[in-house]
Amino acid sequence: MPRRPRIHRQRLKTLPIGFSPFARALARMDSSSTAKYQARDSEFIEKPNPSSAGDGFAEQPSDDEAEQSASSSDEQFDGVVQADFSFFDPKPADFHGVKTLLQTYLDDKEWDLSGFVDLILEQTTVGTVVKIEDDEDEGLFACVSALNLWRYREQKCIMEVKDYLRKACKEKGVADKLRLLLEEQARNVGLLVSQRVVNLPPQLLPPLYDGLFDEVSWATEDEPTEDLRKSFQFKHYIILSKIYKHKNAEQKRKLSDDSEEEMIYIKPEDEIFHKLSSWSFIFPLQPQQPAPHELKNYKPMGLVLAVEADKIPTFRQELVTLISET
Repeated sequence: MPRRPRIHRQRLKTLPIGFSPFARALARMDSSSTAKYQARDSEFIEKPNPSSAGDGFAEQPSDDEAEQSASSSDEQFDGVVQADFSFFDPKPADFHGVKTLLQTYLDDKEWDLSGFVDLILEQTTVGTVVKIEDDEDEGLFACVSALNLWRYREQKCIMEVKDYLRKACKEKGVADKLRLLLEEQARNVGLLVSQRVVNLPPQLLPPLYDGLFDEVSWATEDEPTEDLRKSFQFKHYIILSKIYKHKNAEQKRKLSDDSEEEMIYIKPEDEIFHKLSSWSFIFPLQPQQPAPHELKNYKPMGLVLAVEADKIPTFRQELVTLISET
């Protein structure tokens, strides 16, 4: 059945959202100094920047770049962009764009990222990339997919992802649960991969995730072989993401100090996933670049979540509510 392209016309502030006042302040700080804009038909279209796909904060432009950008239009730029975002099946030509988005997926580990990207691109029935409609550069703004851990168990990149997760988990009780999903129960476990540029309009998130989970459901009926159909009958999802945690989180909890948030979710949907997860753990990451001054009291952390598939309808509803209230 035809599912794409799906066009989502957006004219809105390019503010990534957060759940806390502090996170929203960081988002506004980031968007106020957003990177280079390119004029097209008297409208501003922000181009993907590899730096904005890493830790969730885009690199700040110089004053000269900002002045040059502002002068490229007859009208003064007011922080509003208009763009026709479309959802597409992944294809081989998307290789470099997807690889850029996933460049820090396993922190600074050297691994078979190219092979991982190939798996995402080859699985065209379940997975989406987001682009600007009719953009000659075909720049990627987001990608989502769900990879069955058993189906791809012999792929070097999947073995490396599993090894990375095992080594990252230091909590014995959780490590046993992780091992179950990575090994004995892997036939029904999907690795949910979701990465995007930091200022993708949040209004795109509900249809982006709706599309992914609808495709998973369709694949259980439409795939040509029984093995393929079964490979999408997920009972659990594993999600690997990133957060910022306060350096004095334990002390803040004891003192009930609400001046700063204990945890900042770079991707707003992760807090919903976290709340719905059956278990989770966090682990330290290597700083990729100097943190903004506003994050001087925070450290980057990896976040691993296990979410039961029957919680996905609740996730979809809560995500719609979150975006509509923002």
